Parts: sequence; structure tokens; C-alpha cells
Amino acid sequence: MSTEVRVWDPLVRIFHWTLVVSFIATYLSGDEIEWLHTNAGYIILGLLCIRIVWGIIGSQYARFSDFVYSPAIVKAYLKDLFKLQATRYLGHNPAGGYMVVTMMILLLLTTLSGMTLYGIDEGEGPFSNLHTASHFWEEVFEEIHEFFSNLTLLMVFIHILGVMLSSALHNENLTRAMASGKKSVSGNGGDE
Repeated sequence: MSTEVRVWDPLVRIFHWTLVVSFIATYLSGDEIEWLHTNAGYIILGLLCIRIVWGIIGSQYARFSDFVYSPAIVKAYLKDLFKLQATRYLGHNPAGGYMVVTMMILLLLTTLSGMTLYGIDEGEGPFSNLHTASHFWEEVFEEIHEFFSNLTLLMVFIHILGVMLSSALHNENLTRAMASGKKSVSGNGGDE
């Protein structure tokens, strides 16, 4: 039996699962349930702000300095991953670290473009002063918002595939680890 260690602190786990639920709510509600779409978008923005701060001052595995690697290390990791020989990391692996940062940037761009669109279209939110903008700008920001929303969804699917591949490669349940916060030190924690 392998020893377990706490890797993901409660804030990281709450952030992750609340972000999952909020993104699903915003993506599925779209134009149909505006109040849900808008409020879930604001929740995402708040979560991102908290996570950015926690990425600087948080626990060891939550800090960006623990999982943001140089492009050369990420490239080498991906080559090893595709050969099914990737090194196991207790925290985020180099590809996972880049995915975290990429999704945070995309979510930030999605929420900011959505808030801008909300200001132009509805005259609501922090950008309500943009309500006088022309129909052209409304269409531009609608396209930008949809583009970033769909790109974020694509990254979510790639993230899920990466989690599945890493879980299988290292015989560990990464989804369960993000729920419990614990990972096996040896990497043989398929039933953690």
C-alpha cells in the first residue's frame, strides 16, 4: 500500500469544481437563460481573481511557480507522453500547468468579452456605458465572446483527455485526487 500526501488544498479543489459547474451553466444557458448566464459568468470572473492571487501566495502545489515550466520542458514532456514514457509529477505536470494557465486566460477573455457585450447589448454591468456603441461593435464582441467560449470548450475536452491519459499512464485516479486532495506518493494509486 502506498503513502498518500495532500496535494490539492481545499481552495484549489473548490475553485476547480465550482469552475466546472459555472462553465457548464454559462455554456449551456447562452442566450436562453440570461440571468443564469450572466451570474455564472461573474462567478467565473471572481473565481479567476481568487485563483490568480492563490497562484502567487497559496500552498506549494497551487503556486504558479510549482507548475509553470519552460517551453522546452513542456515540449520534452509532451514527446515523452506520446511515447507513453512521461515522468509522473506529484502536482501538475508541465503540460497540465500550461493547460491551467491557458484555460485561465481563455476564461478571462471569455468573461471580459461577455461583460463588454452585456454592456453594449443590455446597458448593464460594469461596461454599461458602452450601451451607446453601434450595432457593429455588438456583433464584433458577440463573435469574440463566442470564439473564446468555444475555444475554452475545446481546451476543456483536451484537458479531460490529458487527465485520462495521465491517469492511465501512471495508474492513478486524477479526478478522485482533485476531489479528495490526496495523491499516492508512488503513483500506484488507481483506487485512491
